[in-house]
Amino acid sequence: MPDPIGKITLSRAAQRALQAHAEMADELASPAPFARAQIAAALEGAARDDEAALKRRLRRLRTRVLLRVMARDLSGSADLDEVCGTMSDLAELQIAAALDWTGARELVVVAMGKLGGRELNVSSDIDLIFLHRDGADAQALERAGRKLIALLSEITGDGFAFRVDMRLRPYGDSGPLVTSFEALETYFVTQGREWERYAWIKARPLTGSGHEELAAIVRPFVYRKYLDYATLAAMRNLHAEVRREVARRDLAEHVKLGPGGIREIEFVAQALQLVRAGRDPSLAVRPTLQVLARLGERGLLPPAAVLELRAAYVYLRNTEHRLQYLDDLQTHTLPQDAEDRNRIARMSACASWDEFSDRLRAHRDAVQRHFQAVFAESQAAGGPEVWQDDREAVAQALAASGFRDAAASADRLAAVRRSQRYAQLPADSRRRVDALVPALAAAAAQCDDPDATLARGLDLIEAVARRAAYLALLAEHPEALQRVTKIIAASSWAAEFVTRHPLLLDELLDDRVLYAVPDWPAFEHALRAALDATAGDAERQMNVLREQH
Repeated sequence: MPDPIGKITLSRAAQRALQAHAEMADELASPAPFARAQIAAALEGAARDDEAALKRRLRRLRTRVLLRVMARDLSGSADLDEVCGTMSDLAELQIAAALDWTGARELVVVAMGKLGGRELNVSSDIDLIFLHRDGADAQALERAGRKLIALLSEITGDGFAFRVDMRLRPYGDSGPLVTSFEALETYFVTQGREWERYAWIKARPLTGSGHEELAAIVRPFVYRKYLDYATLAAMRNLHAEVRREVARRDLAEHVKLGPGGIREIEFVAQALQLVRAGRDPSLAVRPTLQVLARLGERGLLPPAAVLELRAAYVYLRNTEHRLQYLDDLQTHTLPQDAEDRNRIARMSACASWDEFSDRLRAHRDAVQRHFQAVFAESQAAGGPEVWQDDREAVAQALAASGFRDAAASADRLAAVRRSQRYAQLPADSRRRVDALVPALAAAAAQCDDPDATLARGLDLIEAVARRAAYLALLAEHPEALQRVTKIIAASSWAAEFVTRHPLLLDELLDDRVLYAVPDWPAFEHALRAALDATAGDAERQMNVLREQH
């Protein structure tokens, strides 16, 4: 039988808490899970407390919950879902109780980040955004919001309930504390940035009303109706910024931000969500492990990748909790002190720091490998000699590749290169075109009629050039470009049809769809599900029917 009291004493924070509240030790001898209903019962009557009593109630409840979670976790009685779920229950119910105390029940408190995904750390900040429906008293709600923050985060003799971070709100620290739904929608349209799409994936309203109205504002900002492969490049750039910051601050030992850390797993899961969940609503889920499972079910991640990323996520999050158990601090950095290393190893059921470190390194190496597989930038085949200003050099290169009317094909390439459409493209789109054209020429050279194939392919590239998602699809997936080239080489009708309906390009990425005999019952099931998902929107339902046809 595991000894829950034994390992909890490895935590200095637990030692201090038990010294201050000896009566709490009675709950730790044979600790049961701290159920949501039990947390709610402990908060009953909070609305009648004075401010000091409410703060004391919230903080002492947190200490009780944390001690029991720690005891169950370190004794092996609780898994990661229980630990994070219990801390998320505590935060949700304390937010509701504190807001109820202020009387501002119409304030919409939106949980972001780990709390939004019900993946809260044992010593985590809670990222919140305060919203209100149009017509509410914004000033009164701002006062209530400030009081809510104080009730949770001010440090008293009993510590704090939760640290609160409001920086994810529109315009960050410089923006209003409380934002209307209308102002949020305007912000998304005029100011919303790629990293904010990533942040809002986990957004979950906890209080107030109008949640469906809010979802209708957030969803089109986060998830595009098309397959958004441009997201991969944006996420790649965002991760590069994180890596530069990690290097600048020497965070290699940071289990969240460092190489192979928690953030890279989240990037993999949420980047693929951003790409596809606009077309597949079943991928629009919040918990990271659930996202990984859905991606595996749909063949968007190999089974081995799902298993290894899942195992790494659990190990890294457990490690994160053990680091935070030491002193109840929001830390993610592996200790250098020998005594603290010994404590972490023992909490992790390892005989030594070396054993713990070897296990951790294996998980981080696996994460880096799968991260690179998703985010490595594709290198398009073909040389730059067919995409330059020297027309004669282009014609010679084409002729050498087997083009029969190299002069005419060189003229066609020159016309695209000199066009206003190309000149006016955003820098990222122009860079993708610069990579795609040589790759297209190389693929066309392998076809029976290279000149006709190149011309049709250039028509397609010009047609989708202003739609970064389709350029990104072809740039990120050279196999899709190869398949497109074969199709347009075989049929002028197919070339024209795909050019008019580039949404069909995604079909070329999935061998199971592309080469399988039609499964009509499955087709009907998928079609009905897609129509049900767009119920009430006749235009979108018509588009679904056309796309399936």
